Amino acid sequence: MSIRVLAIDDEDDVLRLIRIKLEREGFEVMTASNGEEGVEKVLAEKPDIVIVDVMMPKKDGYQVIKEVREELGSEAPPAIILSVRGGETDIAQGLAAGAVDYITKPFSPSELVERINVALIRSGRTLSPSQA
Repeated sequence: MSIRVLAIDDEDDVLRLIRIKLEREGFEVMTASNGEEGVEKVLAEKPDIVIVDVMMPKKDGYQVIKEVREELGSEAPPAIILSVRGGETDIAQGLAAGAVDYITKPFSPSELVERINVALIRSGRTLSPSQA
């Protein structure tokens, strides 16, 4: 069974890059193009991990993480923020919202895979198929 990732970002190029890299690593990738759609997909699809941008239409990444955690509690998937906003305050706000990691854009796709694997291990989930 493959690890299911939901990537939420309003930039199609970023979603495409994430999909290509993660699918090559054996992940199953779903996408959402705004925060509102992202929350709906997390609640409906129950992915193993969420990659979420901060600045998006309808709901920002902080709101997405908070709403999912409020709705799912301990069953909420770990969330990694992937954002151009990389200031100390931004990172602190993301972690305070419940993100398990914070990556700034531009990013290394290989680093993203490794950080996903670390988040999965910390949350008691399994590694990606290529790492197992």
